Amino acid sequence: MIPAGPWTVEQQRRAAAARAVEEVTDGMVVGLGTGSTAALAIEALGARVATGLRITSIPTSERSAALATQHGIPLTDFAAHRRLDLTIDGADEVEPRELGLIKGRGGALLREKIVAAASARMIVVVDESKLVPHLGARGMLPVEIVAFGWQTVLERIARHGLAPTLRSAGAEPFVTDGGNYIADCAIEILSDPATLDAQLAGIVGVVETGLFLGLASAVIVGRSTGVEVLET
Repeated sequence: MIPAGPWTVEQQRRAAAARAVEEVTDGMVVGLGTGSTAALAIEALGARVATGLRITSIPTSERSAALATQHGIPLTDFAAHRRLDLTIDGADEVEPRELGLIKGRGGALLREKIVAAASARMIVVVDESKLVPHLGARGMLPVEIVAFGWQTVLERIARHGLAPTLRSAGAEPFVTDGGNYIADCAIEILSDPATLDAQLAGIVGVVETGLFLGLASAVIVGRSTGVEVLET
C-alpha cells in the first residue's frame, strides 16, 4: 500500500503505475514498456493477473519479457496480434501540452516505438521530475543506429547540430536487443522536434530516434501529493 503523501519519487512512480494498470481490462493485448517505471507497471499488472485478469502481452525488450514471465503475465507476439489495445511505458522527458516524449535511456526505443505505433492507446507513466516545459530540457536524445559503419553515422548526426556519443557497456558498445547501437546525442531545447525527427530519420544508418511525437494518449504523473492524468 502506498502511504499518504508527500510521496517519495519511488512512491510517485508506484502510484502512477498502479493508476495506469487500472486501464487494463479482460481480453486486452497489452504492450509492456522497458525501464524502471515500466517495471513497476509490469509488477502491478502481474498482481492483477494473479487475481484473475486475463490478458496477453507484447514486451518491448528481453528484460521486460523476463519480468512479465516472472509475474505470470502471458506473452504473445505480432505474428498472433497485429494490433494492441493498450501500451504502458515510461519516458525520460514529457512535454505536457502536446504529450511529446523523449525515450531511450533504457536502450529499447526501437521496439518501444514499434509497439506504441501498433497500439490503440499508449499510456505513459512518470514521476513529476520527468515533466519539462520543452523537449530537450534534460540535454540528451538517444538515437538507435546500425552497428556497421557507426563512425560515419555519428558524423552525419553531428552535421545536424547534435553532439553524439556512442553508448558503451563497459569496454564494449552497448548493443540493443535488435543488435544495434545507441548514439546519445547532446542537445539543447528543441524548438521544432518534428523537423529534427524527420532530419535524423533521413540519415543513412539511423534506425529510429527517441522522439515519440503524437503517440501518447495520456500521461499519468505521480506527484508528491497525488496522481494527475494529462491528456491532449
